[in-house]
Amino acid sequence: MAGEARRADARIPRCFRHGTAGETYNVAGGVERTNRETVRLLLDRLGKPWSLVRQVEDRPGHDRRYAMDGSKLAALGWTPRTSFEDGLAATVDWFVANEAWWRAARSGDWDAYYERQYGSRLRSAG
Repeated sequence: MAGEARRADARIPRCFRHGTAGETYNVAGGVERTNRETVRLLLDRLGKPWSLVRQVEDRPGHDRRYAMDGSKLAALGWTPRTSFEDGLAATVDWFVANEAWWRAARSGDWDAYYERQYGSRLRSAG
């Protein structure tokens, strides 16, 4: 995991060295999936059935897919090293392995959670 974090952090120095001040650089994998395709991958990874999915009434502006344009970062020479499927699987696996962390973050007691996680470090840094 440490190696993955170092590779991910390499995007930021690349933008500092080669990018343009004030520009936004999306980190995109160059793959488009519909929402349904992404949900199917998530359910498959978790071993859950499609019957868990609930259809909702469509509304104006309802996204059928999400996509980012990573062309500016790609123009700086960055390319993804992990496929969408592998990255999604690693993300799901992390959340499964760290359930206590995300449950605490979702508990509605965010201020107390934040204080437990970062409070002493923030106070000592000031």
